[in-house]
Amino acid sequence: MTDLTAATTDIDSRLEGHRVELTGYCYRMLGSAFEAEDAVQDTLVRAWRNIEKFEGRSSLRSWLYRIATNVCLDMLNAGNKRARPVDLSGPTPLAQAALNPLPENTWLEPMPDGRILPSVADPAEAAVARESVRLAFVAALQHLPPKQRAVLILREVLAWKAAEVAELLDTSVASVNSALQRARATLTDHQGDAATADAADPLDEEQRKLLERYVAAFEGYDMKALTALLHEDAVMTMPPFDLWLQGHDDIAGFMTSIGASCAGSRLVATSANGTPAFAHYKPNPDGPGFVPWAVQVIDIQDGAITGMHCFLDTPRWFPLFGLPDHLEADAA
Repeated sequence: MTDLTAATTDIDSRLEGHRVELTGYCYRMLGSAFEAEDAVQDTLVRAWRNIEKFEGRSSLRSWLYRIATNVCLDMLNAGNKRARPVDLSGPTPLAQAALNPLPENTWLEPMPDGRILPSVADPAEAAVARESVRLAFVAALQHLPPKQRAVLILREVLAWKAAEVAELLDTSVASVNSALQRARATLTDHQGDAATADAADPLDEEQRKLLERYVAAFEGYDMKALTALLHEDAVMTMPPFDLWLQGHDDIAGFMTSIGASCAGSRLVATSANGTPAFAHYKPNPDGPGFVPWAVQVIDIQDGAITGMHCFLDTPRWFPLFGLPDHLEADAA
């Protein structure tokens, strides 16, 4: 191997080593799984092309975050703000339920944990990282102006010093502190359930048993058992549809009416946004086995399920999560 090839391989390896944490940062900024991955790829390409300009006055990590921030700010200049169904309207009574899709770029998107949560040894640091990619938290971030969003993530989530953030954004420490104060106030108004959901990883014994009962109730389509697991104010969302339901009675009613074709489904455990999740497969209407229907992201609080967020665009989500596109008929 020539010296040039070795140097190239070393640069590639060093840049690639930051991909997961950069993806987590860009995802928090953008609220989109695919836009985040595009932003990181753009960041790494820019870094590679300009590596000779990296003078080492800051760390490689800081330099990459500067590039990633500029990429995200450019993308956010288009003004798109992603949301959850619960952010756009009130709950729909079951009697008025109708499935009205909205464009893809309307919605906050789910993200596999493995793509955005780097391995860290400190349990407290890991907990902060998980909390900061919850759907509710990322949705709350969407209410912040782009630079305030960057300041809050860098300061509160990634624990950068004010001086470091000021250098990255080419501004003053006073401006960073002011932006952080305004961002905190806005986040408090919009965060909602982001601060109250139970920790998800590692799951404790009670949470594991709750999820086991959920799988049994859902696969058995036992609405009595399912209702017993849901908080009385539980929420069910189904992007790309703007409909969302609140309350275990309306959720169970929907599942036995408009959603009745989900009877006999199978759930496969995965994880997303720092919380438990399931790949939902429906019985194949055209033959044996089961076909993709949704990625369910589950919120748990105080021993009950408080959120079932069902993302239905499976041609996009199942490959992203590395999920099979079919289950055999005897799948457990």
